[in-house]
Amino acid sequence: MDAETPRAQELNLPQALLLLATNDKDGEPVVPQSVLRAALAGAILAELDLIGAIGLQGKHVRATGADPQSDFRHQLELIRDKPRPHTPKRWVSMLESRAELHRVYEGMASLGIVDHVGEKHLGLFRTTRYPEKNHAPKAALLQKIEAALTAGPPDAAPPDPRTAALIALLSAAGLLEKLFPATDEARVRELAQQHWPSRALADELRMIRLAEAEAAT
Repeated sequence: MDAETPRAQELNLPQALLLLATNDKDGEPVVPQSVLRAALAGAILAELDLIGAIGLQGKHVRATGADPQSDFRHQLELIRDKPRPHTPKRWVSMLESRAELHRVYEGMASLGIVDHVGEKHLGLFRTTRYPEKNHAPKAALLQKIEAALTAGPPDAAPPDPRTAALIALLSAAGLLEKLFPATDEARVRELAQQHWPSRALADELRMIRLAEAEAAT
């Protein structure tokens, strides 16, 4: 890994989640776009919570008053400026954005982690894919997650909060089982307990699936 490429612990949660949700070779997401957008919104909430910019107060998400550096200041300002607070699930729904999806991908492309590959279909429609360019950041993430999922002795140090949050998000999005099919579900529950952004993501995805099922009938 060269000096300019972020290590796993330096990626923010939205970057880490998208990297793990994207096929290395063809650059296509391994989950439907609706799931990916919701998962990204959950990861943004989780990142802002992790750096202390927001928190769960009762049933609502509120800005804490802290103003840390973040790539997601726009979302923080939305939360801070809302006259009425919203629930975590409502914020996941409100923060879902195709534009934000591409912004995070493009940020990783500028860091040399993924490639930007544009394609035209019939000369009219353009699609963009983000195949892997440098495997080191993803490999480091997978290594950290695998270590966290392997329960050590009772006195072993717990995984760092960023890795635990990423595991909770991946589990809620149905990505963890794709990456680690033999994962111990009890261990995942242990790591993900009390992580409100991932619970909100799971709730939103349940509603999306219900809406899609109703539309299909």
